[in-house]
Amino acid sequence: MRKKIIMRNLQSKSTQLNLQLAIRFALPVVASLLFTSPATVQAGNDNRAPEVPAALQVPAGQKVSFHAYAVGVQIYVATSSPTSATGFVWTFKAPEAVLFDADGDVVGLHYAGPTWESQSGSKVVGARLAGSTVSASAIPWLLLQAKSTEGPGIFERTTYIQRVNTTGGLTPAAAPTQASQEARVPYTAEYYFYPRNTLRIWSSRKPSARSKRPSRSWKPRRPKTISDPD
Repeated sequence: MRKKIIMRNLQSKSTQLNLQLAIRFALPVVASLLFTSPATVQAGNDNRAPEVPAALQVPAGQKVSFHAYAVGVQIYVATSSPTSATGFVWTFKAPEAVLFDADGDVVGLHYAGPTWESQSGSKVVGARLAGSTVSASAIPWLLLQAKSTEGPGIFERTTYIQRVNTTGGLTPAAAPTQASQEARVPYTAEYYFYPRNTLRIWSSRKPSARSKRPSRSWKPRRPKTISDPD
């Protein structure tokens, strides 16, 4: 039991150290993103939303609830080739990135699932709906829908996620040479989060006869005369 506790503590410290190193190297990249990211607008919808191909647009009426910058890696592992008995191919495993806000402050992490987790503990796990290759030198832009969420926090009510303005992250050009080989390819991206609509939905059913109140016929009031009481 004690050994398990020690190992858990060591893993936790290792994770914290890796996160600190990731943040240290990511900060210059985030600064560059903040200054070079295009200020695009999705006309007629939300002035915080990015301009994206039609296939990646969220349903009408959705508004951006949060915008994050991601700096990290796309992880690929070697698996058996379907066309060669002795060869291997790269297979996508998971993302691993730190999330920053517009001020360059760390707000969360992005990892397998794909999952986005805030520092307060809120989470959203997404499922890919559509993708579009905007640049041949970067991973595709994506539209994802939330499969599950946890709260409280910035991701608690998320329904849709867009990944845009990507750089890097592509599958390595050179094929792997052995099983379980891993490649960690640097990438950056911006993520836009949209919450579920909380507007009240009014019922279109007509009230039952029991709930109806009898209508009162309107009668004009007799105009006052001098002898009428106040």
